[in-house]
Amino acid sequence: MTVRPVFADVGDFFDAVDKFFSSLAHIRWGALLLGLICFAVFLTLRSRAAFHVLRAAYPAEPFQWRRIWGAYVAAYGVNNIFPVRPGNVVRLFLTKGSIPNSSYPAVASSFLVDNVFDFAVAVPVLIYAFTQGVFPKPPDFSKLGAFDLSYWASHPRFALFVLTAVAVLVLVAFALLSVRVQAFWARVRQGLTILTDRRRYLRQVFALQASAWFVRFAAFWFLLDAFHVGGSVRNVMLVYGVASVSSLVPLTPGGAGVQQALLVKVFAGTASGATVAAYSVGQQIAIAAFTAGLGLAALIAIFRIRSFREVIQRGREEARAAQAAAP
Repeated sequence: MTVRPVFADVGDFFDAVDKFFSSLAHIRWGALLLGLICFAVFLTLRSRAAFHVLRAAYPAEPFQWRRIWGAYVAAYGVNNIFPVRPGNVVRLFLTKGSIPNSSYPAVASSFLVDNVFDFAVAVPVLIYAFTQGVFPKPPDFSKLGAFDLSYWASHPRFALFVLTAVAVLVLVAFALLSVRVQAFWARVRQGLTILTDRRRYLRQVFALQASAWFVRFAAFWFLLDAFHVGGSVRNVMLVYGVASVSSLVPLTPGGAGVQQALLVKVFAGTASGATVAAYSVGQQIAIAAFTAGLGLAALIAIFRIRSFREVIQRGREEARAAQAAAP
C-alpha cells in the first residue's frame, strides 16, 4: 500500500492552515485557554528546575529566579518562531548576564542537565508510540513530505557523513584550543555540579521536571479537546511521540512541518482529515503565538529589551567586548 505524502508541497500546508482558520468558530475556547495556561505552568516548573541547577553551580552568587524564568520562556518563544533553535543562544546570553561572575561554558553545560529527564522519558514514550500501529516506521519518514525529516531519512549516508564531520570538527576545535581545555572543562563540570548530588538532583530537578511533564500532558489533552480530536491517554502519548521525533532535526520553528505531517498520519483514523489538519496547524500556531507573546513580555518586563532581535544584538556586542578584553 502506497503512503500518500502529507504536506508534500507548500499547497498542502496552506490548505491545512485554511482549514484551521475555517474551524475557528468550532474551537472550544475554554479548553484552548486551559491548555495554554498549563503550558505556562509547564515552562515555569522547567525554569525552576533550571534555577536549581544554576544555584548548585553558583552557590555564592546572588541571582533571581525571575530572570532565569524570563530567559527560559524567551528562549522557548524564539524557538517557536525561528528555525535552528536560536532561542538557545538567547537563553545562554540572558542567563549568563543574570548571574554575576558566571561563564558561558558553565551556563551552557547546565542546560544539558535538562536532557537527563527528557531522555529518560522520551525512550518509553517512543516505544509506546511505535507499538500502537499508527506511527510511521523510521524508513517511511522519507514519504511524509516534511523536508527536514524526509531529506535525512532519504539520504542516510549523507546524514551519517554530516554527523561524522561535526564530530571531527569538534575534535579539531579541542585540539586547537588544547591550551585552554583544562580551564574549559572545569567550567563545564561546574555547570553539571548538581548531578554529583543525586538526592538533591532528584528532589530539586527531576521531581520538578516530572511535574512539568504531567502539566504538559494536561496541556496537550486540553488542546486535543479544543480542536475536537479528543483528549485521551493514548492520544496525548502519541502527541508526545510526535514532539520527540520533530525535536531531533530542529530545522523549522518548533518542528513545524514535521509535527504537522506526523500528526495527520498518526490521527488519520481518530477524526476526519479536516479536523486533524486543523488541529495539527492550530496547536502549532496557538503554542507559538502564546509562548512568543510570553517571551516578549518577559524580555520587556524583566530585561528591558524591546525585541528578540535586540537580544541577539546585545549578545554580539558582549562577545566582541569579551574578545577585545582577552589576552
